[in-house]
Amino acid sequence: MTGFVFSEKPIQIEEGDGTTLYDDDGTAYLDFGASYACVPLGHGHKGVRDAVTEQFEKLTYVQASYPNAARTALYDLLAETAPGDIDYTWLCNSGTEANEAALKFARSATGESKVVATMQGFHGRTMGSLATTWKSKYKEPYEPLMGDVEFVPYGDPEAMAEAIDDETAAVIVEPVQGEGGINPGTKEFLQTARVETATSGAALVFDEVQTGMGRTGTLWASEWADVVPDMITAAKGLGNGFPVGATLCREWIANNYGSHASTFSGGPVISAAAGATVSTIVDEDVPTHASDVGAYMQERLEAAVGDDVRDVRGEGLMVGVEVGRGANRALKGLAMDHGVLALPAGRTVVRFLPPLTVTEDEVDQVVDAMVEVVGDE
Repeated sequence: MTGFVFSEKPIQIEEGDGTTLYDDDGTAYLDFGASYACVPLGHGHKGVRDAVTEQFEKLTYVQASYPNAARTALYDLLAETAPGDIDYTWLCNSGTEANEAALKFARSATGESKVVATMQGFHGRTMGSLATTWKSKYKEPYEPLMGDVEFVPYGDPEAMAEAIDDETAAVIVEPVQGEGGINPGTKEFLQTARVETATSGAALVFDEVQTGMGRTGTLWASEWADVVPDMITAAKGLGNGFPVGATLCREWIANNYGSHASTFSGGPVISAAAGATVSTIVDEDVPTHASDVGAYMQERLEAAVGDDVRDVRGEGLMVGVEVGRGANRALKGLAMDHGVLALPAGRTVVRFLPPLTVTEDEVDQVVDAMVEVVGDE
């Protein structure tokens, strides 16, 4: 008997093209989940495919202590596009690894141990990043976890300021909470974290694993918040479906990062995929498109569903709809009755994270489907 350590959905996906996925029977689905924002340019993007193929034919892999053109180009590109003086990059394989590295770097660079995180926040499933994740259901089977973590209410500037002290190594925060329910932070909240960490000497870490790569309408969500953190973590959309994560940091962090490494840090093929993804997003001004279509989607949802849902919220093409009778019921109706794939964000929020190339016509199809699903409740 074949076994697997994972839960599977009842739809077997075999092909993808742009914003559309196809199952093993050839049934088409509009992909408004993008596998948790992992394909910002859509499925089968030619530029990414060509970059990967070209690199694969030259060199599949060499470990990170040997310079490689694809990896070096990615370092330069991320430094060029990151906000402020965030000029250094450590590459890895996933978002939780990027956050794990950020926590280690902060402790090494500051000499302190305390970490401030937020209620409803999600930062990953490895032991360190899991300790900064809020929901107990993710943590209880693996406790005890890393200690010295203090949680504050998300969006509460006063609580954030009170929690940060001279013993704080890092504050880790999502500019928009994803798993926690699509909760956008306010400028006041995020800027308070910046002021207080700068005063205490702690590192401010923006977890942009989901919000980065244009998802919220700017390349990095920190841009609309007018905040330059000490570290930005990125992953999901960074490789347009290829497994890559990154911890971007300022010089004072890079100079005191301690000792950290990864066998597959920035392999040439992965670096080529990420480089093609980032350059395409920047060159084609994809974040502006995400901002415009995201605003259109929120307006259409608010007008169409009206009082039938509790709330519509988000930034750019990171949109949440809070429904009355549970997200899973709505998600099943969207998929099975309307050919639309979306995601949950907690028990009551339907999360839409489509490829950033999505059109208004495709948004209209999803809004119409959502109206029927909500009406069925």
